[in-house]
Amino acid sequence: MRSANPAYLKDIDQAAPGHRFNLYYAGWGDDKDWKKQTEIEINGKRLSANAYVLGKVSQLPKHSRDLLTALTARQKAEAHALTTPIFTYLAIASAPFATGLGNEHPLENGFSFLTPYGLPYLPGSGVKGVIRKAAKELLSGGWDDDTQGWSAEAIRALFGPGEEEDDDTRDSNPLQGALRFWDVFPTPPTSIKNDKALLCVEIMTPHHRDYYQDGTTPNTNKAPKPITFLAVAAEARFTFHVECNLARLDPELQARWCQLIEAAFTHAGKWLGFGAKTAVGYGRMKVDTAALESQRKDDEKQVAEQRRVKEEQTKQAHLDSLSPFERSIESVLADKPKDQSELKALFNALKKKHWQDEEARQIAQRLQAQMNANGQWREKSDKKKPEKDEPYQMTLFVKSVLSA
Repeated sequence: MRSANPAYLKDIDQAAPGHRFNLYYAGWGDDKDWKKQTEIEINGKRLSANAYVLGKVSQLPKHSRDLLTALTARQKAEAHALTTPIFTYLAIASAPFATGLGNEHPLENGFSFLTPYGLPYLPGSGVKGVIRKAAKELLSGGWDDDTQGWSAEAIRALFGPGEEEDDDTRDSNPLQGALRFWDVFPTPPTSIKNDKALLCVEIMTPHHRDYYQDGTTPNTNKAPKPITFLAVAAEARFTFHVECNLARLDPELQARWCQLIEAAFTHAGKWLGFGAKTAVGYGRMKVDTAALESQRKDDEKQVAEQRRVKEEQTKQAHLDSLSPFERSIESVLADKPKDQSELKALFNALKKKHWQDEEARQIAQRLQAQMNANGQWREKSDKKKPEKDEPYQMTLFVKSVLSA
């Protein structure tokens, strides 16, 4: 078999999976008509050409893995940098995920790859449609008779008017929903050591192909004819980001929009599924509790680091506003042991001649005032060994500095 690649492109195995699947599909015969191959012989065995080619396509080269890591990291950084509130839902695919099967392709089953990266993705518009449907199902009360707080007004405010609403109403009262759904890039399952295992080859076996295509009468002795298609492997990780424009919501919705969206995601992952073939179980998701806990810890570290940086900036701004003499005092107090008093720290620094002349006398005056306030200023000692009377000795030293 040969691939539909230009002559200058020799090694298509290193191309992104989307490019190998679409631009450089390698399932063509060697004849002049470029007929699609149905079988291939490898080591004396006849194999399905489609399954063989898709198996090659499912491999994720290193540069694609690096690009996928960069894309998800960029989304995470953007989510943290936004000034508008954002909801993040971390999920694991509990079943394979298929999308874009209706796209044109020689295999008759396409797949959605983001151009020009050639990586699988779930468009934000598709996420919005599923979550809106989940919200409507919850509103109907058909699931444990619990609407999870959803109302028709909340759906309209968060998603905007739907197609089921009267055209006159939509035209006379146009409304943009407050939510904005980002594209989602699946990442390989962390439970699989081979990080190339993002895509997999799935099979469907229609038993009555002749009936569907030619209209012949179906019967029970028809043999299934396997049809292969691409999917994202089960246990892949999905990170959903939903941005919210609070200005479009009333105060009551502003306070609980995150809880509503989380309930809709949980319902959608369990009962609806994302992508294609959801009626037969594809696209099911469950919350990634381990990733959520890890993210919580990362967020706490980030908040703590931001607090530390802010405190350092405030401290530096305060120091910059002081005179050199005042900064020297702040420096001494900042470096003192936690269990040491301010009085003791300043006294020790004065004794080590940290200040000279007029600055030393100002420190001595400060110490005298503090010692008087604390009852430690003692010009006479009532102890048998005055040299061991610490307040007395401190008083003598401070007086000597004042009289210098």
